[in-house]
Amino acid sequence: MDSSKLRKTATTIFKLNGLFLNGEASNYLIQVLSDVEGSQVFWVETILDRILSHTLNSSLITKPFLEQVVEECGRGGIMSLKDVLHFIDAFDVPKLQYDPDRKKFLPDTSPRCLLATAGEKSMIYRTRYYLLHQRTLHHSSFTQKHLGIQSIDETKQYDLKSVEYLIGSSSKIGDVILLGMIAQLKEGKFYLEDPTGFVEMDLSETTFQEGYYTENCFILAQGHYEDSIFHVMAVGPPIPESSDVSRSYFGMTNFFGGPSTHVKAEQLESFELKNKDFFFAIISDLHLDNLSSLKKLRVLFEGFSGAPGGVFILMGNFLSEPTGTQKPVALRDAFKNLADIIVDFPRILENFKFVLIPGPLDPGFVNILPRPAFAQVITSYFTEKVPNSVFASNPCRIKYCTKEIMILREDVMGKLSRNSLYQPKIGSKAENFVKTMVAQSHLCPLPLHICPVYWSYDHALSIYPLPSVVVIADKGDAFTTRMYDCYFLNPGSFVKSDFRFKTYIPSEERVEDCQLPADAQ
Repeated sequence: MDSSKLRKTATTIFKLNGLFLNGEASNYLIQVLSDVEGSQVFWVETILDRILSHTLNSSLITKPFLEQVVEECGRGGIMSLKDVLHFIDAFDVPKLQYDPDRKKFLPDTSPRCLLATAGEKSMIYRTRYYLLHQRTLHHSSFTQKHLGIQSIDETKQYDLKSVEYLIGSSSKIGDVILLGMIAQLKEGKFYLEDPTGFVEMDLSETTFQEGYYTENCFILAQGHYEDSIFHVMAVGPPIPESSDVSRSYFGMTNFFGGPSTHVKAEQLESFELKNKDFFFAIISDLHLDNLSSLKKLRVLFEGFSGAPGGVFILMGNFLSEPTGTQKPVALRDAFKNLADIIVDFPRILENFKFVLIPGPLDPGFVNILPRPAFAQVITSYFTEKVPNSVFASNPCRIKYCTKEIMILREDVMGKLSRNSLYQPKIGSKAENFVKTMVAQSHLCPLPLHICPVYWSYDHALSIYPLPSVVVIADKGDAFTTRMYDCYFLNPGSFVKSDFRFKTYIPSEERVEDCQLPADAQ
C-alpha cells in the first residue's frame, strides 16, 4: 500500500475511534508501517488497541506517546503481573458527569482541591441525581414507548416526574412517581428535592420497601399531590442494574480508572485462567501492637509460603490502643515489626504484593473520605524492606486482569442503621445494607455530617457501574453476599473474630471464609 493511501486509511481508522494524529505522529506511524511485514491495516488496529488500553487525557495523539505505544507492541502482549495488576488511588479516579441532553458521561476537567467551594457540595447531589435518574430510565417500567409502536413487553409503564411538575400545579395530582433526595429543610419535616425544586412530604401512611433510608439518600416516591404537600404512599430505592446493563449503554467509557481493559479482554482472561491459583487475602483491623496478631501473621505467612503468588490486603486500624501524640511513632514502629516478619519469609517477600490501607482511627489526616495514604515518614522503613508494597488511599481500587475491586475501610453499616428513617423487617442487616449501597451507587450513602466526604472527590466513592468485588471492611460481623453479579464482603475484625479473614480467587470468581487455627491449650 502506497504511503498516501496508507496515511488516509490509518487516519480514518483513528477517527472512527474518536482519535486524531498530529503531523509528527502521522509521519512516524507511516514510517513504522512501511517497514513491517504482513497486513499494514492489522498493525494499525494493533497499535490502536494498545492506545485505547491507556488512560487518555486528550483525543490528540502525539509522537512521543505513539513511540511508547509502538515500543509496547514490539515487546508483545501481556508479559508479567505488572501488566495486569494496577492500584488506583482515590484521588486519581476519573471524574465523569452525566449530560442529560447528550445522554452520555463526559469527563469533568474542572480543578479539584480538598477545600472546595460551596458549589461543589451541591454538585455532589446533582451528579448523583442525574446518574440515578438515567439508570432508573433504563428499567422497562420507565422506558418511554414510541408513538405508533406496540410494545411486546406488557410491563406497566410509569412516567417519572420532577418536583417542578408538582409545584407548578394548583390542583390535585393523583398517582405520580418522583425520583428525589430526602431532605430535612425544617425541623421534623421531610422534603423531596431534585434539581427543579423541593416539596414537603407526608410520610404518615407510607409503606417502605426493604432497605435503609437516611437524609440525603435518593428514593422513588409514589403518591398524590394536594394542598402543596406530596402525600407519599410508597417509597422504594432507585432501581439497580448490573454492570453488563450499564456498560451496554456507555460502551468503553472507563469509569473505574487505570488502563482500559476492553480492547484486550481476551488476553487478560487468558492470563487470568493460566494463573488460576492467584488470590487476594483480605484482612481488616490488623492490630500490629497486639502480640497475638503478630504471632498469627507468622502462621499465615508460613501457610501461604508455597503459594505461587497473590496480594495481601491489610487494613487498619493498625493500633489497638490510643497513644496520643506518640501514635505516629508507635505506628512507624509497628510497621517496622511487620516488615521484619515478612522478611523472614523469602518466598512471601518475592511472590506477594502487600497493600496497606488506613483505618478510621489511624494517625494522619482527619477522618474525612477519601483518606490519603500514610505519610512517607511512617512507611519508609517498610517500603525499603518490602519493595512489593503499596500504601493506598482509603478507599482504593484494584484492577486485576478483567476484575475490578473496590475497597473501603469504614464502619458504615452501623451508622446507616442508626440514622435510617425506617428499620427493615425482612432480611439480615448485611443484606439490607448491600441493597441500599447498590441502589444508591455509593460506598457510603450517608449524610455528610455523619460521614464527611471531600466535596471534590465524592466520585471516588461511586460504584457505578458495579465492579467485580466490593470490600466494605466494617467492625461488624463478617458477611459475603452476591448481588447483580458483584460480590460484597466484609472480612470482619481480624482480632475480634478469632483471626478470621477472606480470600478472593479471581479465576474462579469465588470468595472463601478463612480462619487461622486456635492456639493449642
